[in-house]
Amino acid sequence: MYHSRGVLWKSSLVPLARRIDPLRRHRCFSSTAVAHRGWDRLPASVRVVEVGARDGLQNEKTVVDTAKKIEFINRLSGTGLRTIEATAFVSPKWVPQMGDHKEVMAGIDRRQGVTYPVLVPNLKGYEAARAAGATEVNIFTAATESFCQKNINCSIDESFDRFRPIFEHAAADGIRVRGSCSVVLGCPYEGAMEPSQVVPVVRRLLEAGCYEVSLGDTLGVGTAGHADRLLQALSAEGLPFERLAMHCHDTYGQALANILTALQYGIAVIDSSTAGLGGCPYCKGALGNVATEDVLYMLHGLGIHTGVDLDGVIDAGAFMSEVLGRPSVSRAAKALLTKRGEGG
Repeated sequence: MYHSRGVLWKSSLVPLARRIDPLRRHRCFSSTAVAHRGWDRLPASVRVVEVGARDGLQNEKTVVDTAKKIEFINRLSGTGLRTIEATAFVSPKWVPQMGDHKEVMAGIDRRQGVTYPVLVPNLKGYEAARAAGATEVNIFTAATESFCQKNINCSIDESFDRFRPIFEHAAADGIRVRGSCSVVLGCPYEGAMEPSQVVPVVRRLLEAGCYEVSLGDTLGVGTAGHADRLLQALSAEGLPFERLAMHCHDTYGQALANILTALQYGIAVIDSSTAGLGGCPYCKGALGNVATEDVLYMLHGLGIHTGVDLDGVIDAGAFMSEVLGRPSVSRAAKALLTKRGEGG
C-alpha cells in the first residue's frame, strides 16, 4: 500500500502477533461454515488486478529505469490482464520510485479492453492523473486512526474530506474511482482488527462513490480465520460482495488461504503483484504482495476462468526480476521455470 513518507517504520510484526489472541489466531472453519459456504459458492470467473508496477515497485530502494517500467507494463498488457495499476501521482519527495508517473503514462501502449488505474492521494494528484490521461484512479484510507495518521498524515474523517473533491471532479470527468482500505486484518499500531472497525470504513467508501473497494491485509498477518470473521461481518451488514476485492500480502504465507476464503464468499476480484514484487515495511526480509503467478495457478486449478496467460505473466515477472537483480518470489513461477529448464 502507499506509504506517504517513504520510510520503513520500526513497528515489528512480532509484537503484533503476540497481541493477537492465540485462539483467534489459530481458529479454524467450523464444518457448518464450510458446508454453508462450500465450493459451490466459488465464482465462475475472477478479475485479477495487477499491482506490481505500482504497489510492488514503489517499495524498491533502487529506482527502476522508466523504460523498464514501461516495458514491464506492456508485457503484462499482452497477457490478458484487464486491470494493471500503472503508477502513483504522489510527490517524488516521498516516493522517488513514482516520480516518473507522467512519463510512464505517456509511454505505455494502452491496449483496448485494459484499464490502467493510478493511485492519487488528493485533488492535486487527481488533476495530474487526469491530465496524463488516466481513466481510473485509486484512493486509499485505513481501518485504524493510527495507521491513517502514520501513512497519510490525517485522520480517517480527514481522509474522506480529501476524497470529496476527487469524487466530484471524477463524476464530471467520467473517471472511475476505486477505493482501498488498509490493515483490515491487523494493524502494526493497534494489533488485531475487529470487524466492527473495518465495516464502517468500507461502507463509507462505497457510499462515497467508489465502484469497488479493495480489502487490504497490508501486513500479511491475517489468517483464513481472520478473513472469515471479517467477511461474515460484511455479509451480515449487507455490503455488496460484487463490489469488493481482496488485497493480500504474504508475509506469513497466508495470502492464498485468505484469498480462497474470500472466493468462497463470492468475491471475484483479487489484487496481486507479478513475481511477488513489493515488501512489507514492518519486518525486514518479509514477503510483500501475493504473487500473481501463484494466484493464477490456484485459480486455474480450481477451474476458475481468468482470461490470463500464466506463462506470459511468468515471463513478465522474470523480466522484472532480472531488472531488479534478484529471483522472483513466486513459487509457481520458480517451479514452472524450472520445468521449462530456465530456473534453478
